[in-house]
Amino acid sequence: MDGSIPRRRFLMNAGAASTAAAVALSPGRPRAAEQLAEDAPAKAATPPVAAAAPDASKFVVLHQIVKAGHDRMNPKAWNYLMGAADTETTMRRNRQALDSIAFKPRQLRGIGEVDMSGKLLGQKMRIPVLLSGLGSVGLMDPGGGATVARAASKFGVPIGVSSVAKPGIEEIGAAGPCPKILQLYVRGDDAWIDHMAERATQAGYTSFGFTIDSAHFSRRERDIITGGQNAELSDTPDPYLSTLNWDVIKRFKDRHKDMKVALKGIVTGEDADLACKAGISVVWVSTHGGRQLDHGRGAIEALPEIVKAVKGRAEIIVDSGFSRGSDVVKGIALGATAVGVGRLYAYGLGAAGEAGVVRVLEILEKEIAACMANLGAKNLAALNKSYLAPATPVNFPTMFSAFPLLEPLAEKTA
Repeated sequence: MDGSIPRRRFLMNAGAASTAAAVALSPGRPRAAEQLAEDAPAKAATPPVAAAAPDASKFVVLHQIVKAGHDRMNPKAWNYLMGAADTETTMRRNRQALDSIAFKPRQLRGIGEVDMSGKLLGQKMRIPVLLSGLGSVGLMDPGGGATVARAASKFGVPIGVSSVAKPGIEEIGAAGPCPKILQLYVRGDDAWIDHMAERATQAGYTSFGFTIDSAHFSRRERDIITGGQNAELSDTPDPYLSTLNWDVIKRFKDRHKDMKVALKGIVTGEDADLACKAGISVVWVSTHGGRQLDHGRGAIEALPEIVKAVKGRAEIIVDSGFSRGSDVVKGIALGATAVGVGRLYAYGLGAAGEAGVVRVLEILEKEIAACMANLGAKNLAALNKSYLAPATPVNFPTMFSAFPLLEPLAEKTA
């Protein structure tokens, strides 16, 4: 064995079985107390040393990056990244909703070279992808959000930055010139929010966002049963996040009339309409990757009603479950301005740092180009819902159902 993951165990840890089974069977992950006692060595084992970062240029498909990210991340980082709320149903529905959409290609369009470039809030994007902020991004790479900012700047896409991400708002802002949206977790009163907006502006952020789907931190059982990241937060509602309301948003927008404001976590047409009436610049459709409310709809399933409610009054970002270039194309065809990815770039970050994130984006670009050309769409403006049709998914939705080659890859190298 060379340290790769046996097929059955990898798939169970990916979410095809219960969380308890995943933790018990996943090699190198914390297991039940009685198993640990049985397996305990006679003397303390030497802590494992992370494998050297691979040459990111050698990755040719996303499957390889996902596996490399798994192999190099420590259990705390991996369980944090995999964690979703309660039964992880919303996480699976994110994938199921994407897999329930088929393409209707048009032929003989003389496409030639595809133009995948776009704009978000007036800022250019090489491809219509945004790297969504992760609060504990520092678990995947010591540079945390600063590493992500450098990678995004090198490739040419914007990023979201969680207000709790390391090494901090200013450090991430200075790391690279890519467009940045602050994803604020409200942890203070109106004066505190105004101060955070001032800090973001001075640090060069292009817009200011509120994370609005976290009134109560969820019960992420992978973290809870392993004592991992944020394991105890679900028992302590935040006094500010739990009382955040439309009055706070309207007061902020009235006070900061020229600031471009995003609301992240909108999943209904009703809230999208209220956001537009409040003068919001970006409606951010997100289920938090399935990490907050369990048994919610898949994000792309909610997208059409939000596009209808917005009526062009704001730009739209959609994230949660997007893992392939074809997923990005579906999001744009249904009316999104940009598609956010989170776990996907985190695999690259864990696998090979800055170079790993850039390589994820390079491969996504290849996938988007091939998808658009074969659909008959020369540029993003040509994409619309006429290219889509409902379909029956062919895979059981899991965290990794977008990467079916993980199974033979793991088997071949075992």
